Parts: sequence; C-alpha cells; structure tokens
Amino acid sequence: MRKLLLLLVVPALLLASCSSQGTTTPEPTEALAMPTEAVPTVAVSTEMAPDEPASTEPVAPVAGGAVVYKLVTGESTASYEVGETFFNENNRFNLAIGVTSEVNGEVQIDLANPQNSQLGPITVDISQLQSDSRRRDGRIREQWLESSRYPIATFTPTSLEGLPSSYTEGQPINFKVTGDLTVREATQPVTFDVTATIQGGALIGSASTTILMSAFGVGPIEIAGMLGTEDEVKLTINFVARP
Repeated sequence: MRKLLLLLVVPALLLASCSSQGTTTPEPTEALAMPTEAVPTVAVSTEMAPDEPASTEPVAPVAGGAVVYKLVTGESTASYEVGETFFNENNRFNLAIGVTSEVNGEVQIDLANPQNSQLGPITVDISQLQSDSRRRDGRIREQWLESSRYPIATFTPTSLEGLPSSYTEGQPINFKVTGDLTVREATQPVTFDVTATIQGGALIGSASTTILMSAFGVGPIEIAGMLGTEDEVKLTINFVARP
C-alpha cells in the first residue's frame, strides 16, 4: 500500500516542479522588453537631425563678404633706406638700402564693405636684410640691429583710416595703418601710408613710414673717422597677397 502511495506522490511532485519552472518563462520576455524601450530614444535623435542643418553657422564669413589674403613670401619685400656719410672719402654721401623677402602676414578684406577690413600682424625677418655691402650687413646682424639675436621685427596694427565705403576691382586706394612696431626689445607706435589695389585675384601695393633709429635704441650709427648715418630711416613694404 505504501509503495502505491509513493508511486502516486512522486509524479505529482515532479509535475509541480515543472509547473513552477514554467512560471519563470516570462523573465526572458521582460528582458526583451528593454530594447523595445530603447527604440524611442533612437527615434528621437533621428527626428532631431533634420533640424540641425537649418542653423548653418559656417555661413557667417560669406555673409560678411570677407576674403583672407596671405602675403606671398618671395614676392613681397621689406626694405630700409638710410643716408650715410663717409668721412674718410671727402664726406661722400650714400643712400644705404637693405632688402629682405622674408615677409609674412594676412589681410582680411570685406569687398562688400571695405571699412570692415582687418590687417593682422606683419612679421619681417630682418636677419635676412641684404645691401650692396657684406660688411654693412654683417655689422647690422652682429652689432647694430643685433638681428642675429633678434631676427623678427613685428608690426601689430591697431587702426586703419581712410578706407572707402565701396570698392571696384582695379581701383587703387590710399589709406593709413597705425600700429606698434617692435624691433629688438623696443616697441614704438608708427603709421604706414598704404597704396593698394586688387587685380587679377591678387592684392598688391606698398606701405611706407619713417622712423628714428634712436627711438629703438639702435643709432644713429657712427664709426669714428669713417662714417656716420642719419637717424631717420625709411621703411617700405612692397606686398603681394593672394587668397
């Protein structure tokens, strides 16, 4: 009789355990439900994407009509002109001229409204200045300008005056650029007179000013019994710039 009861109870227990395991089957269903909840977040991001191009932030430079022109090294030059007198040659006067093509800088021109144009810093490698005298060039590099130690002269513009309200290509314009000129460790305000024109896709022109060497702690230069220079020096930048 006991054996018969065991035979009836054991199958019942087995069926109960199987049915209890079957109740856990919804768990995978719940796990699968999570990705379906994540789907709306993906849908939201794709719905927002078409709205983004409407801002089109890069349009700003076009709206301003500005074009950046970069000075072309090798085609642009910077030079000095200073009078010198040779005492040992019956006070012979000579105009010393030194030139370098190591000129760099950028100009941002607003063709729609030229008065909004901007000029960035202009740098000149004065250690590369060459004249008709190697002796003079050597003295400039090692002694007078010390350009072997301070090779870069920098002009940092602070204001532009006289720019026109409109511009036609090929038309020369005259204006002034005021800024700070740094030579060696001295900085002084200077104003360049500029003539420029845009022609054939290039910005070409010249800028010139006059400074005193003494203002920068350089001169006037004197070699006893041989020569002496004037204090006044003319600086000129002949520039070619392209977009």
